[in-house]
Amino acid sequence: MPQIRNFSIIAHIDHGKSTLADRLIQHAGLVSLRDFRDQILDTMEIERERGITIKSQTVTLPYTSRKGEEFELNLIDTPGHVDFSYEVSRALASCEGVLLLVDASQGVEAQTLANLYAAMEHDLVIIPVINKIDLPSADVERTREQIENELGLDADKAVLCSAKEGIGIEDVLEAIVEQIPSPSGSREKPLSALIFDAHYDPFRGAIINCRVFDGAVQPGDIIRFMSNGATYKVEEVGVFRIVREKKKEISAGSVGYIISGIKTVGDTRVGDTITLDAHPAPHPLPGFKEAKPVVFSSIYPISSDDYPSLVDALEKYKLNDAALIYEKDSSAALGQGFRCGFLGLLHLEIVQERLEREFGQSIIMTAPSVRYRFTLADDSIVTVDNPQYYPDPTRIKTGEEPFIKASILIPERYVGAVMQLCRERRGVNSRFSYPTAGRVEITFDMPLGEIVFDFYDKLKTVTQGYGSFDYEIIDYRESDLVKLDILVNHEKVDALSMIVHRDRAREMGVRACERLKEEIPRHQFKIAIQGVIGGTIVSRSTISAFRKDVTAKCYGGDITRKRKLLEKQKEGKKRMKMVGSVMIPQGAFVAVLKAENE
Repeated sequence: MPQIRNFSIIAHIDHGKSTLADRLIQHAGLVSLRDFRDQILDTMEIERERGITIKSQTVTLPYTSRKGEEFELNLIDTPGHVDFSYEVSRALASCEGVLLLVDASQGVEAQTLANLYAAMEHDLVIIPVINKIDLPSADVERTREQIENELGLDADKAVLCSAKEGIGIEDVLEAIVEQIPSPSGSREKPLSALIFDAHYDPFRGAIINCRVFDGAVQPGDIIRFMSNGATYKVEEVGVFRIVREKKKEISAGSVGYIISGIKTVGDTRVGDTITLDAHPAPHPLPGFKEAKPVVFSSIYPISSDDYPSLVDALEKYKLNDAALIYEKDSSAALGQGFRCGFLGLLHLEIVQERLEREFGQSIIMTAPSVRYRFTLADDSIVTVDNPQYYPDPTRIKTGEEPFIKASILIPERYVGAVMQLCRERRGVNSRFSYPTAGRVEITFDMPLGEIVFDFYDKLKTVTQGYGSFDYEIIDYRESDLVKLDILVNHEKVDALSMIVHRDRAREMGVRACERLKEEIPRHQFKIAIQGVIGGTIVSRSTISAFRKDVTAKCYGGDITRKRKLLEKQKEGKKRMKMVGSVMIPQGAFVAVLKAENE
């Protein structure tokens, strides 16, 4: 029986996590050279394009050590982005150790620290690995110092490698088998297995990725999910060796999959405990919580005829992504659509891109919003994630918005620009730490609503791409929140409304009016575009009318003839303005969002 080691690779974005996983898979000989491709565990086109991991993957690697012992190494690959931090925590709970990857040229960055703390919370063995040692800009000694000083790890034990060139891969594997303990747990105890991910197969239904802590599971067993009591009959169990490999059973310590005819991924919850219906475990495994959406936006089809195909596309997409929630919504300007909840901004972008690419949908998304809390005059509390449901201002006693703790790691020379950016976004309680010479970590408390538009892009701009950003939601704090409405020709356009802080309302209103002025074509009458809070106009742009020169035919003669024609034209324009409706092109809604992204 080969010995088992369960491990994960954690790193800051772009430090070479997927490349190292590729080399370990190649070393194990799971893929022939002909079938191999870079980022082999990243199966989605969007993952490969952006160089990020969105969906956690698992692979079981056979390995024979230098001493001749046989091992079974289970690599549980984790998503690399803060939006998926809960999935990462469940994947880490399934391991006994982690490889902490640090780029030899970039050094320790914001997410490296965040990931380290997550691994420490689960009491995992942490093996520092210094990657990209082949780069001309690699500074191994400085990186060792950072690992000692910032991370508090023993840099003498750090393994040097270059995942791209395949240098030091054998050393990494040896460190895994020597330093990471074998899993504890007994085959004799009742079954308890942790779900850390699930994906959808159109022929087999939801396939559960799980780590078995105690007991064993085999085809024919009746399993029960401890969070909701649902029971299913097991059809197949096995391990992942890039492709699924069927087994007679998976037992304590193993990582594998279970197929049991579950219809959608939404029926399996990440972090839930699986046990046998006949002999249940006394307690579920700790750490389970429901994934809660943080950012909200409405999706509408560009053409109202495409609504039925958008319904189909969302139903199919939901089979694969349990974190997306949606409900029907409608807008006077954009017609029928859906109000959706996302884990964060990256999740929102991924859903939008996948709907457009994989399902061929042409969609418009409204401005992202967060969930606000209002205490009304009768002391009842309402939560609002859609500006359409903003309560009557006369009944609001207080408003609260979610705050985050933002950690920004930058080279020292950009401190002034980043401080200014954070202050503009209502950042408070700035704290500084100097992890190493020349690098600063700034921590700010900021409203989540201020970063959902374009904060990350702006940060990358002011730091010339060197800034890294990580955040966690801390609490709700009282704020002076108002609803900004946009009027076009004195008609409210509900799809452009937003809830903003009073201090930023005028700035947002001016920006929206300017953008709409550029996008809405001229009509035969003058069009006023206004930003309004309650009954107060805070911004205005005017689109001038087409004007026919009605006096062109008058050569000389009395001025009253010309005046009479101009008065007649003026009356006609006035009447047209009262009955004429403004055609707002679809591009105008997108342009208002882009105003936030530039």
